[in-house]
Amino acid sequence: MITRAFWATAPGQGCLQEVSLRAPEPNEVQVRTTFSGVSRGTESLVFQGRVPVSQKQAMRCPHQDGSFSFPIKYGYITVGIVESKGELQGKSVFCLHPHQEHLVVPKKDVVCLPDGLDPARAVLAANMETAVNGVWDANPQSGESISVIGAGVVGALVAWRIRQSTGAPVQLIDRNARRAELARLFDLDFSLPENAQGEQNLIVHASGSSEGLRKALSLAAPEGRIIEMSWFGDSEIALPLGGAFHSRRLTIRSSQVGQISPRMREDWSYQRRMALALDLLKEHPVLDELINEESLFSDLPKTMVRLTSGPSDVLCHRVVYEESN
Repeated sequence: MITRAFWATAPGQGCLQEVSLRAPEPNEVQVRTTFSGVSRGTESLVFQGRVPVSQKQAMRCPHQDGSFSFPIKYGYITVGIVESKGELQGKSVFCLHPHQEHLVVPKKDVVCLPDGLDPARAVLAANMETAVNGVWDANPQSGESISVIGAGVVGALVAWRIRQSTGAPVQLIDRNARRAELARLFDLDFSLPENAQGEQNLIVHASGSSEGLRKALSLAAPEGRIIEMSWFGDSEIALPLGGAFHSRRLTIRSSQVGQISPRMREDWSYQRRMALALDLLKEHPVLDELINEESLFSDLPKTMVRLTSGPSDVLCHRVVYEESN
């Protein structure tokens, strides 16, 4: 079978290429993709060739083909329907797979969507899993003042998850004033950076900018914790650590979804964490607000150029696969 996949062929360039698909073996399934999602932060860095040499192995995604030196087939948000015969035939599933019309993967690599979850919303699954893990790393405590800097998909989901799971007020900070409406829908307090309330015990940084991380340092209360969820690729970040960083005994700690938060590893598996992410998506239709743009798979080469070329109001971009594929 011949299908098509999206390949980045050089920094800032990509195209659809034909891929030969073999028949599935007994422990595999064939999936017809219905939707995929563009993870703008990570995929922008990959598409622009900005993955540091030291991180090329760590940043490999499941079912990736090619290398970060180009060409490369990259991505990890795919929703589809199992076509091959067996107990999963006809099931809607999520898979960590690059953008491709049809795929053959091991059965263990697909997760069935829970009944009642709109497959179109399931493109948020990977980001929700990241947010769940980030909140575990942040470990918000009762009575703490809490802020999230960066109202992109991950930042908004982290802020929403903290609010939803703890009931604590959360200040969502972003330089885009139009994110105030999203904050309202998610029951969050919105602030522009210049108006943000300081003396915060816990700050999650997810803006992807050095300015955002510096803002986190300025807002932190004594003994404050900063959870860094942005990934800067090959960018070097300068921080004012000669100021109050030491006297206030501040902490900056990274969070990354590739490993389960240490304090949760004894009780949680990757499969259980993903199941939680999918259940949260099922139970909260308001999260559809994070998907504010879509395009056809056939247009993905030019769409990717636009999405990665600079600042944008796009949160989650959903790719729709033509029924005839």
